[in-house]
Amino acid sequence: MINVVITTIDEEILKIRIKGHAYSGEPGHDLVCAGVSAVSIGALNSLHEVDTAFKVTVEDGLVEIVPLYRPSYENKIVLQVLITSLKTIAESYGKYVQIREERRAQA
Repeated sequence: MINVVITTIDEEILKIRIKGHAYSGEPGHDLVCAGVSAVSIGALNSLHEVDTAFKVTVEDGLVEIVPLYRPSYENKIVLQVLITSLKTIAESYGKYVQIREERRAQA
């Protein structure tokens, strides 16, 4: 199961964490895992100033994106497209991908 956690505060993204494997097919032929990986890495490749604006972790079975400060307009769009893409995959393959949204109140 791939678990996606989107943490926000007042509509600002604090973290996107994508963890796990879909196991919807044989390794190397798992289309759900491939789809999630493709949209995740595509988003990372599209973010501006990724090395200075985000803390990014990419490991086997884990992608985590944490903005270091309020993202630029362009980066917000990239993050929203990533979230929409992940939600679209989860709608079709909910057995393999689950999304949880955590909304925090402003301190």
